[in-house]
Amino acid sequence: MLRPSAPDLKVYLHRLPIDLRRGRNGLAAMAREVMQKDPFGKTCFLFTNKTYSALKILAWDINGFSVWHKLIESREKFAWPRLFQEDVVELTSEQLHWLMDGYDVWARPHKPVTFTHVS
Repeated sequence: MLRPSAPDLKVYLHRLPIDLRRGRNGLAAMAREVMQKDPFGKTCFLFTNKTYSALKILAWDINGFSVWHKLIESREKFAWPRLFQEDVVELTSEQLHWLMDGYDVWARPHKPVTFTHVS
């Protein structure tokens, strides 16, 4: 499966849903104007629709933009950070792949247990 990957890839997620009919130029304009990031670096930008069932990823690749579009073919939805205050959320490459695989990157893991004595 083709996915954006690079050892030093910066990943930025646009938290608010957008109209995914936008093409590469519209997404690049959003990256520059709304997200205040350079769309021509070693970066990729994630966008989702209002139902959280699809996403688009924009990345610059040497001499042109690459756009990935993924639509979930069931009732599932992408786990998107809806309660954050920031409009732009930075992810690691690993978190990007988890998100694309359907995992909730922002779910809290189990509560840590702290013991004061052994028996």
